Amino acid sequence: MTLRELSRAREWIVNNARPADRRLAHLLCELLICLQVIGQADESSFELPVSQADVADALGISPVHMNRVLQSLRTSGLITWSNQRVAIPDVQALKDFAEFDPAYLCFDGFGAARS
Repeated sequence: MTLRELSRAREWIVNNARPADRRLAHLLCELLICLQVIGQADESSFELPVSQADVADALGISPVHMNRVLQSLRTSGLITWSNQRVAIPDVQALKDFAEFDPAYLCFDGFGAARS
């Protein structure tokens, strides 16, 4: 378990060097995979009952910048986020944009395999 947590911490250190739009995309990819493993997300969407301000705080950006980043991802067609539900029309496109590789999550042997 310690190695799994260190792997995630290392990925988030790297993630903090990315632009805010890619950080948000990475976070959403990570949430999708983790929630799929525990059966709380379908193939491309999940409930996210937190405010934009809470997500901004987690990403280390201002709520105003968070709103701009979110609008950019929406305009690009990478995500929709309304009524506390995040939908990802093209999961692979979002993963590519975020430079997301789920291997650091160390879910081998947990639930269905996700790529």
